Amino acid sequence: MGGWTLTDQRTIADSKRAFHKSFPYVIPSLYRRTADELLVELHLLSHQQHFKSDALFAVGLRQVFMAFTQGYKPETHLDELYAAICTCNGFEPEALKQLAEGSTSAVSGHTINEVREWLSNRGAGAPEPLASGISSVGGESFHYSRLMAVGLLSLLSSAQGGEPSNPDELKKLAHEIGEQLGLSKPRLDKDLSLYTSNLEKMAQAVELIEETLAAERRKRDRQAADSQPGDSKTPEAQSESPDDLAAEESTN
Repeated sequence: MGGWTLTDQRTIADSKRAFHKSFPYVIPSLYRRTADELLVELHLLSHQQHFKSDALFAVGLRQVFMAFTQGYKPETHLDELYAAICTCNGFEPEALKQLAEGSTSAVSGHTINEVREWLSNRGAGAPEPLASGISSVGGESFHYSRLMAVGLLSLLSSAQGGEPSNPDELKKLAHEIGEQLGLSKPRLDKDLSLYTSNLEKMAQAVELIEETLAAERRKRDRQAADSQPGDSKTPEAQSESPDDLAAEESTN
């Protein structure tokens, strides 16, 4: 973390003021809860003396942010939103982003068994930055975050090339690795179940909003077409020019 130290003991109000100063835009209602929950989560972690921004945390934070901001408009605000959530709590957004992307790239193209072995052995034999990024997971003075559960699941999913063919098997594997790392199985189960459940709800909400917006656009288009003034002239009259009409009148 950078910019300030744990001894500063910022309040949640301080963090929110800093956030709104960095991101002075209105957040659409669908995404407001995501931004607020991540802000609060990072605020609480910033006060934990033994918390460390490891690879599981970085991947989990990035995954949750990207997954729950699907469909956000304008899309150009997303980088600023992510940065504001991090910096208002003393975290370095670019460093976390690089660690997340680097760790995800490190497992891409490798088998699930290879990645499982790396994770189970806290990065031993894994490529960087994953190796050093998970070396302290579950160790002495380790502080767990629910974002780490998502990071673990995301890394396993990336090893399979994205969407797993069997999500339940992937969650089971995440539980096994988590236990080997010394993570609480009940907490992992709760956090992963909540994440997948909320992910489904978010996808449904985004789909519903997109369908509603599309229906409204079609309605406006129909109304605009219906409101076009009709031409009262008959086809015969329309074919005659003003000069023709004037010529006819002069001969009468």
